[in-house]
Amino acid sequence: MDKAELDFLTGQVIGAAMKVHTFLGPGLLEGAYEACLVHELRRRGVDVAAQVALPLWYEGVEIAVGYRIDLLVADVIVVELKAVSRLQPIHEAQLLSYLRLSGRKLGLLINFHEIRLKTGVRRLVNGL
Repeated sequence: MDKAELDFLTGQVIGAAMKVHTFLGPGLLEGAYEACLVHELRRRGVDVAAQVALPLWYEGVEIAVGYRIDLLVADVIVVELKAVSRLQPIHEAQLLSYLRLSGRKLGLLINFHEIRLKTGVRRLVNGL
């Protein structure tokens, strides 16, 4: 997938998240935002999977620890959703770990507990 396609998909995710945030506002649980964002992305024709199992491999052995990617968009963008008062460095570290473990390069960290959603969106890349 080329840069223009990735930028377009990223724009679709952020635009859909902004629409959901405008409608629901801050203060709900993460699951509510996730369900509405999945609905909005699918309505826009964007391929999205929710709660995608993420195996952990250690010394050639798959370790079942129950990691899950909140949203996987078009099989290339990892989206980590939060509903916290403030994003912390550990949240970015978590997304970067998910990118590394999944072999994907682009991720979005979106915190719905912001008055203005754009202050709660981070785009992270792994190895680009």
